[in-house]
Parts: sequence; C-alpha cells; structure tokens
Amino acid sequence: MIYIVLLILANCPNLLSDPTLERHFKGHKGAVTSVDFSCNMKQIATGSVDSCVMIWNMKPQMRAYRFEGHKDAVTSVQFSPSGHMVASASRDKTVRLWVPSIKADSTEFRAHTAAVRCVNFSDDGQTLVTASNDKTIKVWTVHRQKFLFSFNQHANWVRCAKFSPDDRLIVSCSDDKTIKLWDKNSKECIQSFFEHAGYANHVDFHPSGTCIAAASTDSSVKLWDIRTNKMLQHYQVHSGAVNSLSFHPAGNFLITTSSDSTVKILDLLEGKLLYTLHGHQSSVTCVAFSRTGDYFSSGGADEQVMVWKSNFDCIKHCNGVKVDPSISSSSTRQTQTTQLPSRHHQSDSHTSDGKVPSGIANALEHIIGQLDILTQTVSILEQRLTLTEDKLKECLENQVEIGLHLQREEAK
Repeated sequence: MIYIVLLILANCPNLLSDPTLERHFKGHKGAVTSVDFSCNMKQIATGSVDSCVMIWNMKPQMRAYRFEGHKDAVTSVQFSPSGHMVASASRDKTVRLWVPSIKADSTEFRAHTAAVRCVNFSDDGQTLVTASNDKTIKVWTVHRQKFLFSFNQHANWVRCAKFSPDDRLIVSCSDDKTIKLWDKNSKECIQSFFEHAGYANHVDFHPSGTCIAAASTDSSVKLWDIRTNKMLQHYQVHSGAVNSLSFHPAGNFLITTSSDSTVKILDLLEGKLLYTLHGHQSSVTCVAFSRTGDYFSSGGADEQVMVWKSNFDCIKHCNGVKVDPSISSSSTRQTQTTQLPSRHHQSDSHTSDGKVPSGIANALEHIIGQLDILTQTVSILEQRLTLTEDKLKECLENQVEIGLHLQREEAK
C-alpha cells in the first residue's frame, strides 16, 4: 500500500499543493474593509477604516499609492472593468471615483443620506450601484455621476448590493434579514429570501448568473437558485460571522472569510469544505479572486492584506481533467461542469409569442429548469464514474507492478 501511495505521488507531485501566500502588504492604519484586483493583475485596491484607499502594485519594486479624500472609514472599493478607475464608498456618505495613479485624481459625489456600505460596477462599466445605511439602493451613471433611481423596500441598513453578470438584476442584503432580487429595468423587487437566524453581510451572483450566495452573521453560507427560488447548498463551516465571499470565475469554488480569523475555500462541485487558511491574526473582513482565478486576496482587522496563489490548476491536473479551452487554465477540480444551473436557460416569460397561456408558459419554464438541473447532475455522475474507473484501473496496474516487484525480489 505504501508503494502504491508513493507511486501516485511520484506521478503527481502537485497532488497535495495547497494555496500559497505570495505577497503580504501592510500600510493601512486601521482594519482593511475591502479588496479588489485590477483586470490586468498589476494592482490591488483596498479600503480601510483609516479613511484611505490604497493601491498596491504587484511588482515588488513599485511603491503603493495612498489616496486620502474620504472623511470617514472606507467601506468598499472596486476597480472598473477596464481598470482605469477605482470606486470607493465611505461612511462619510459619499462615493469617490479615483484614477489609480500617483496623482490620485478623484471626483466625489454625495450618494446617500447615511453611510455608504457598498459600491459595485456593472459589467459594462457604465453604471454603479450603491447600498447604504439609509435603507436604500441607488443606481448611478459612471461618467456623469448622475443619480438614476432608487430601490426603497428594505426596512433596515443595506449592507451590500451587486449587479448580475448580465446587468439585468441586482441582489441586495440588509439588516432586516432579507436578501432581495431587483429587476433593473422594471425597477421592482422580484424575489425576497429570508434569513431567520442572522442577517447577511455580503451577497454576490454566481458567474452563471442564475444563483446567489450569501455570507451570514449566523456563521452560515447559503446558495440559492434564483429561478426556482430553492436553496441549493448550505455550509456551516465557520465558527464566527461570515463577512465576505468571492466566487472563482469558473464557478466551482467559493472563498469565504469570517470573524473566526480564517479563510475557507468551498468546493461547490463536491459540496464540501476544501481548505481552511490561517494567516490573519484577527477577523478576516474581505476577500476577492483575481479576474482569472489564479490568485485571491484577503484583508483583515489586523490591518494586513495578503495575496494568495490559488494553485487550483494543480488539483485539476492531478485529477486528470480535460479542460475546456474556453475557460481559464486555472479553473477547477474534477470537471468544468458545476452543480449550479448554467446561464443559457435563464427564463424569459415573453418567448411564447402570446399563444401560450402564462400559467402553461411558467410550468414549461419550471420543467426546463428542472431538466437543466437533471442534465447537469447526470453529467457530473458520468464524469465521476469515469474518474472512479480510471482510479480502479490505476490500482490494478499498481497491483500488477507490485506483484512483479515481489516476484523479482523472490527470484533474487
């Protein structure tokens, strides 16, 4: 048995390769509240309760930029999709747009009547959504910083608001213990999910656009299918409030951070905890994947910013996965198929050309969704069966090799 294990490890030296800490930044004078990568991976933006935005350069010889302008804690930062701007939200009730260079040029606009908790760019970079303690979510144009409209149905502070990948929807979470889904075009709330034990600190869309994940104060992480409004997965892996989360771009992994001082990596394909990372000395407040998923960064109340290399490509290659060339080479474990529904079946109730009653159309829509999930499940089972067969074949080959080895030893 030992020989078999050694043989497998010899053929796959990266099998046990864990995420590795690549860089470590310290410059903030207060807890780090938010982190984001630029699209070209050359810079990282962070916000802090020290009221500063910092831009860290990944090249070791280049110094960081400190942007001062906010009059209170910076709660959220994000690079624009092009990387030419950084948006920041603050407790001083304003949002700023910065040019991430040494000049630190910025424009400011008063966004809310209370602290702004979150700022998020649409995928096309043309609009911003902000969430605030004034219980509202607001949508703005980027270039003119012009207010467009508000969502006002939350009954308490709104902690987070994010655009869907196709910019049609917005998801938000509030201290009123609800997670709400909004249609940007109709400006209506189309679905509410309820948290019974705590409230969600952070929400985001799965890259497929058909699922959402929420990080809750009750130490849980939940994933919902927004088409069927059913909970897909529920993780209770932290011992403290979950503060932030980030999906891997390929959709098979989810990273979470918690007040228990840990960063955890969840394998959504297997539905289990994959890694627990210890590095921060106190509450871990924020986390974000790079655009390719090769790296992720975490920030904490210990004023530290850590940059980790994912090493998920090692897991993928060691399991003998054939990678879809349309997806980044850093992607996933075992298969590119995820348990979460794919985006191309997103429902559209207007495809019936007026000939099918809405009730039947909705029923057909639901059936299509269920068939989609069944198809995904069958695909996963087929791939797992293939992996099992490959492992059995490998074991048999190893047994034959051991038998031949023993015969040679006896012949001596």
